[in-house]
Amino acid sequence: MVGGREPCPCGSGRRYKACHGRAAARQEHVRVLRPFEGLANEADWVAMRELIPAGTAELTVVGEHADRHVTLSTVLPMAYPAMVRGDGRIMLAVQLQTASADLSRELGDALARALSIESGGAVPPRPVQPESPKLQELLDVTAPLRITVHSGFDYWLDGNDEVDADTRASLERANEAIVPTARLAGVEAAYWVSINGRRQLRWVLSQPEDDVVDAFARLEAAERLNVVEGARYLGSFRALGLAIPVWDLPDTAEIEDVEEPAIEFMARYTEALADDSPLDHDQRRARSALRARQLTVQ
Repeated sequence: MVGGREPCPCGSGRRYKACHGRAAARQEHVRVLRPFEGLANEADWVAMRELIPAGTAELTVVGEHADRHVTLSTVLPMAYPAMVRGDGRIMLAVQLQTASADLSRELGDALARALSIESGGAVPPRPVQPESPKLQELLDVTAPLRITVHSGFDYWLDGNDEVDADTRASLERANEAIVPTARLAGVEAAYWVSINGRRQLRWVLSQPEDDVVDAFARLEAAERLNVVEGARYLGSFRALGLAIPVWDLPDTAEIEDVEEPAIEFMARYTEALADDSPLDHDQRRARSALRARQLTVQ
């Protein structure tokens, strides 16, 4: 990394901070609202970052490192952004701690550094660099993200019981704090969770937020917004540029009780999305009420 007071690598003779360092500094503060935009299954990428405690998915690298095996993980031991196993396989944490305004570039930096390691090593956190690639530059953006949700973090060990005490302690702490979570099979990016004795459905929707709210307003005015009987719509929060509606489910609702109703709800929602007629009085009132129940987390 070039220091701010060092000569700029471009050869201008000026200090880096007064030359190309200015653009780099501005770039660090321009927030990227949808860091996973352009990747297949953007909604599930957001779910991996925001909803799933323990999950993995295989990634496809392009370019000179296309032969490397990379697994996306929600988190990794000791909060490392990436780790390289002894056989060269890479694990990349999507819930890494970030300091810049571009999560995609933070992940790209961690992955690029991991790809430079042939075998065995952890990638420590560091500030994103001006030359850090975006994640989209390193991956096949058309490859589907197929998520496996785990009940714990034992997959960190990969069948190897010979781990250091710090890693073992990190694993135990993570397993104790995990929230039971399961992905619905019939729709994209919808997750059943059991938290503090409550059952919930959390669903990442990939459509523009204004369109989501209008469609939900049509459903609310028609009393068709609940996914299952006895559920209660709580509201939505936006994260990484996408809306995530949340429903409280009946206390006894298991994931199999939600699968078919979720497919039926998706059909109603899709129909409401396609309706481009102006909202009527009741629908506008419903939209105002829904707006009041929105929260931004990122």
